[in-house]
Amino acid sequence: MTISLHEVSVGVFVPYLRNLSALLDHAQAHADARRIDPDVLLGMRLAPNMYSLRQQVGEANRHVILSCALLAGCAPLAFADATPDIAELKARIAATIDFAQGVTPATIDAAADKEVVFTFRSGATRPFTGKSLILTFSVPQFFFHIATAYDILRHAGVALVKKDFLGPPREA
Repeated sequence: MTISLHEVSVGVFVPYLRNLSALLDHAQAHADARRIDPDVLLGMRLAPNMYSLRQQVGEANRHVILSCALLAGCAPLAFADATPDIAELKARIAATIDFAQGVTPATIDAAADKEVVFTFRSGATRPFTGKSLILTFSVPQFFFHIATAYDILRHAGVALVKKDFLGPPREA
């Protein structure tokens, strides 16, 4: 059996982005029930030198958008330079899902051996093939940021369980 690059990228990104959006629903419900400003949750971080919850969500989106854009050879989706609240983060997740799903499976699969260059925020660059970008960088980075967002919410007392991270059962 062969698995496609599209399946291991967009096929993984989309359901976990939906789970991330649902985690934000839990955060909003937690804030409402405890009369906490949701911005307090969005500003939380696990350590002083780590990104906040807001930034973790942004980075999860960023890795999806940049990897899909690099593989498709198109301009990445860009968001306004503003500080998003929970509703805006959920809208950005929805836009990221739409962007990723807008890249055809054939386009992503054809980019497996394509040479691409990821540019970091610092301006530093790192070359990859399409396949190595997905398997050794973008998917691991994506999961790091989603798991950290989940961990921040758990640390804040939001009632979450592993099923909230994993989401509903899916067919392979």
